[in-house]
Amino acid sequence: MNNFDFEKLVGQFQAQGTFSGCKRYGEGHINDTFKVTMTEGGKEVHYILQRINNRLFPDVAKLMHNIELVTDFCRRSVLARGGDPMRECLTLIRTKDGQAYYHDGENYFRMYVFIENATSYQSVRAPRDFYESAVAFGSFANLLADFDASQLYEVLPDFHNTKVRYANFETAVQRDVCGRAKEVEREIAWVRAHKELCGKLVDAIETKEIPLRVTHNDTKLNNVMLDNATGKALAVIDLDTVMPGSLCYDFGDSIRFGCNSAAEDEPDLTKVHFVFDLYKTYLDGYLSAVGNGITAREKELLPWGAVLMTYECGMRFLTDYLEGDTYFKTHRPGHNLDRAHTQFRLVDEMLACFDKMQEAVK
Repeated sequence: MNNFDFEKLVGQFQAQGTFSGCKRYGEGHINDTFKVTMTEGGKEVHYILQRINNRLFPDVAKLMHNIELVTDFCRRSVLARGGDPMRECLTLIRTKDGQAYYHDGENYFRMYVFIENATSYQSVRAPRDFYESAVAFGSFANLLADFDASQLYEVLPDFHNTKVRYANFETAVQRDVCGRAKEVEREIAWVRAHKELCGKLVDAIETKEIPLRVTHNDTKLNNVMLDNATGKALAVIDLDTVMPGSLCYDFGDSIRFGCNSAAEDEPDLTKVHFVFDLYKTYLDGYLSAVGNGITAREKELLPWGAVLMTYECGMRFLTDYLEGDTYFKTHRPGHNLDRAHTQFRLVDEMLACFDKMQEAVK
């Protein structure tokens, strides 16, 4: 465990009770996360303390600006609908001087209320989990439906700007720094053949055909807290990548990884298929929770979100392969190429049943 004076650190925040312990918590790979135990009136009170990875997120002030605004707005929205903000959204604990984070001169820390009697799972145990994750992210979008997303910073600029991602891909092809372009001519041709997809969502936002929304940008099951007793969705966590964007980004990325019959890096493409039934499961959960937090046009574009996010991700894997595997961690030769192949296969199968995907939305 990191050599921090946890009692002193916790003392910088407006946590209730007397410090009685701290231990590492969860399976996150980005930040260092700890569960803090305080004692108050003979009872234990728990908090989450995180050391923010400021190498990945160098502008901590902007990062925490986003989280501060979003958590405060979610809290007010939950209260307005008669819910329990201590369990239905993240609650940020401010420092003694009212700040959203604490800087000890070297490290940056933040603190949240610990959501009791709930668990985030690393993998789907049954389709019901996937449904509940859809409910969670649909509810998250509903809570923030009236939030002005232009207030947020892009902590990862152009993260889902597919036009920019395509330009980066073409630059990688032209530079061919590793001499790999010749061996992936078929893959390069596939990406180019689908170039017209790139502007589908970006242009819709720019022309105000669809509104700018708060997007989570990491819509995996492990970022959803499920109630231990009921298995139902409670809250969305890990707001580091919260930025302005489109609801179709979050929906699409969930479909991209959740409706794949195989692993993201499966080398045997005969095992890789788009599972329409899981798409329908997620769609039902999402639309049941988002309610009036989505416009008719956004709803129509949800299937395109699934195609776009899968296409974009595959293009990023191929770009990284051409550039020498410098962004995504690889564990074997051709790892990024295997990842690209799975995404391309999924796009082909989505497009083959696209009418059916649209009909399910209707």
